[in-house]
Amino acid sequence: MMRQAALMTAVVLLCACGGGGSSATAQVAVAPATPTAPSSALPAGGKPAGWNLAWSDEFDVDGLPDAAKWDYDTANNKAGWFNHELQYYARGRLENSRVSGGKLIIAARKEALATMADYGGQQYTSARLVTRGKASWTYAFIEVRAKLPCGLGTWPAIWMLGTKGGWPVDGEIDIMEHVGHKPAEILGSIYTGAQNWPKGTPNTAATTVADACGAFHNYQLTWSAERVVVGVDDRNYIQLLNPKDGDYQKWPFSSPQYLLLNLAIGGDLGGVVDDAGLPQQMEVEYVRVYQP
Repeated sequence: MMRQAALMTAVVLLCACGGGGSSATAQVAVAPATPTAPSSALPAGGKPAGWNLAWSDEFDVDGLPDAAKWDYDTANNKAGWFNHELQYYARGRLENSRVSGGKLIIAARKEALATMADYGGQQYTSARLVTRGKASWTYAFIEVRAKLPCGLGTWPAIWMLGTKGGWPVDGEIDIMEHVGHKPAEILGSIYTGAQNWPKGTPNTAATTVADACGAFHNYQLTWSAERVVVGVDDRNYIQLLNPKDGDYQKWPFSSPQYLLLNLAIGGDLGGVVDDAGLPQQMEVEYVRVYQP
């Protein structure tokens, strides 16, 4: 979620959930983002017929997340995370990431881990789980069933990054992004080298999920050689079509991507934090990856 605080006439475009992009921000005047090729109808949502389960985590063993499937991204703790985010991402700490009762729980807390070698002065802790180095996919239907936090300052995300390591050229797909001060709004985004916040050409859309914080919903990505589509509960709302002109800047999605799950705090999109409302948590019932 190298994200943008989008869908406004004058917005702060950012490199959000903090992938591998720049931490700079820019004031850019843009029109509300619309999907590429808006005249092309969105396909029906849900798992495509004939696609089979290729990878999953059902979170059925209590304790830390399965180390065979998940790693932690802590690389920017010392320097500080992108978009002025306020969290320290902890590695292998039950207080911030644990499996309990059939669910993965990513928890943000008001605390300072000042004794950690990579401590960067943060007054909040959380976790950022990645499949990088464990699993990545090219073309897939990915479904993550999750319940989101709604405390002010929370910024959970479910998203994908390219494995080649170059953002935004290698692409980014935001399957779900949410902030506590807009509790019913879900954002989906698809970024390429040609469509990203530095160029002022983002591809972002919003949809309403009235009880996103009170109930579990299925956040979905349908990714084929033809298009990338993001939806929720079998209802698609944003897509990017493959222009099939061989331009990697426009279509990097013929190469693998890995999955990220995180809960950021504050920052340019998360906004003011309500300390009294912490801890807050994102709960995930499962992650399932199907391929053709």
